[in-house]
Amino acid sequence: MSNPATATDDGNAVIVCDRERTAQLLAFPALVQAIAQAAQHLEAGQILSPERLVVPMGSGVMLSMPATAADIGIHKLVNVHPNNAQQQLPSIHGTVSVCDAATGRIRCLLDGPEVTGRRTAAVSLLAIRTLLPDPPTDILLYGTGVQARYHVQALNAVYPDARIRVKGRDARQVLAFCSEGANLEPCPADVPDQVQVVITLTTSLEPIYNQVARAGRLVIGVGAFKPEMAEIGKLTLDGSAIYVDEPAGAHVEAGDLLRAGVDWSAVISLAAALRSPQAVTRPAVFKSVGTGAWDLAAGRVALAALNAEQSERKPG
Repeated sequence: MSNPATATDDGNAVIVCDRERTAQLLAFPALVQAIAQAAQHLEAGQILSPERLVVPMGSGVMLSMPATAADIGIHKLVNVHPNNAQQQLPSIHGTVSVCDAATGRIRCLLDGPEVTGRRTAAVSLLAIRTLLPDPPTDILLYGTGVQARYHVQALNAVYPDARIRVKGRDARQVLAFCSEGANLEPCPADVPDQVQVVITLTTSLEPIYNQVARAGRLVIGVGAFKPEMAEIGKLTLDGSAIYVDEPAGAHVEAGDLLRAGVDWSAVISLAAALRSPQAVTRPAVFKSVGTGAWDLAAGRVALAALNAEQSERKPG
């Protein structure tokens, strides 16, 4: 597929990538590596990622999320309009602009929802790689929405032989979701003992997973992104080592942890977990809240892929 491009005042083209093209550029293994690097850079102050700006717009909101580093800068602009569903329109629209840090020249525009979906799932993959002793063979997803689909794509890309079980509030939706993939199956009422990874991907206001912490099982919380939301309960959290992808954001957005009153001095950042080997046989919870640094990591992956393609097209 060719890349549409628009000329700028300096004569350089900005490559515009639609959703399909953005997905092609952001392979999950490369994203996982880039996010691991970005986590270290963020903690060291080599990536600047300020708190997102939220501005009311019509019946929804506009979200502005920039991040900069020595090599590139990104700006993710996302519009969220929940009422769009009544008009059969997507509720989320957005773009990620990627530019050179040295000159400010915009290099490419990526599809915002695709970047968000893929980099969020890649963070979960990184948590699995870091906090489990062995690759998982049995995984449980709570939820059947957009993020659940991205997580299935990510897990299939990196752990293609893993069994993926699915839970949800609506049994019919669970069955329809599972019909989309050969390795997907509805989960019974009780979580089987052999499940090694549980990933919650809902917008629940009350905990949906609150079991006694189990050694060798990693619980990843993705869906609850506001203080009033919670997916993982206090029983699980109290018995687990707790990790977060971005501590500053978790302090204000991780409703699960806030409601359970966790000891924040004992919470371990993703960067620290990557830096030092962890006691991976201990029960663990990983809370993902997101940061512009992960979008910057995606920008790095996209630019590297585009540069490699351009090099291949050069004669001789």
